[in-house]
Amino acid sequence: MKTSVSKRDLLARPVQPFDPSGVGSFSELLERMRGTAFQGRQLGEAFQVWKKMLSSDCIICMGLAGAMVPAGMRRLVVEMIRHRLIDCLVSTGANLFHDLHETLGYHHYQGSANTDDVLLAENMVDRMYDVLADEDEFRLHDRFLGEFAASLDASRPYTTREFLYLLGRHLSSRAKQEGILSSAAAAGVPVYCPALGDSSIGIGIAVHRHKTGKRLMFDIIGDVLETAYLANSATTGVIYFGGGTPKNFIQQTEVTLLDIGETAQGHKYAIQIVTDAPHWGGLSGCTFEEAQSWGKIARDAHMVTCHCDATIAMPILVTALLEQQELIARRRRPQFDLGGPQLAVRFPEGWQS
Repeated sequence: MKTSVSKRDLLARPVQPFDPSGVGSFSELLERMRGTAFQGRQLGEAFQVWKKMLSSDCIICMGLAGAMVPAGMRRLVVEMIRHRLIDCLVSTGANLFHDLHETLGYHHYQGSANTDDVLLAENMVDRMYDVLADEDEFRLHDRFLGEFAASLDASRPYTTREFLYLLGRHLSSRAKQEGILSSAAAAGVPVYCPALGDSSIGIGIAVHRHKTGKRLMFDIIGDVLETAYLANSATTGVIYFGGGTPKNFIQQTEVTLLDIGETAQGHKYAIQIVTDAPHWGGLSGCTFEEAQSWGKIARDAHMVTCHCDATIAMPILVTALLEQQELIARRRRPQFDLGGPQLAVRFPEGWQS
């Protein structure tokens, strides 16, 4: 049945031509972009939804896909963790391996997408679109990861959250610069990597096992249950930069809760910055509306999708959010105990879940 809406109602909000004069902050930039259209407007709306999360009692989970660290986004993620713009991170292994690389004082380099790749291979140089890295340095990290794995208790499995917390602490004592894992360990922010084997971290641990025969076991199903329990403990907001495994892993917490007999309301706040389209049927481009059919997103959720390269959207959004000092200072943050096999969470007094 069609809802009766008048023409006056349909034409109630004029587009506001963007006026660059007097824009003195990234916050104001995004506020003005909200009055425009297309993906500029959506980026402005994403800013508003993220601020709603920060002003509400909710656990904010972020999914980080791709290889954002080689593209120069590491420091932004560090600042999100330090200022608690997010409470939980789910990442690809690639981001975390490249974070380790930079934390130990190594670099990624600007190159060209048109470089001769055979020449690069002959010189042991790896390419990620227009970013270059030294393969010899990466192989040093394989040994580093193997030595770290050897220091852990091989008699029991580790969730990726516990493993990455311990790795973050290990990196802190050797860090040349602040990294994602070291900052998360210091701030008590849990980090998950459900596809850890699909990365150079997995390769490093595999090489160690091949050489020594020593097995380090991971409890990935423990990650699934732990994140589901976390989602069940409070209202949740989700932010996705890209799609892939991190996005689905966070989305599926609500389905897991339903399957184990718990009540799941779906994530209350939702932002995604994606370049994938929904009509190919993949999860990366899946709309939040489609996710509502699974119960992953709340029916009354505040949600926004912005089709934009994350290396464009993330610097603008995060810089604008860091300008919200009063909002950040007022935020009531959940506290996590990451030091053991079981995750514990504590909420401030008067928390409204």
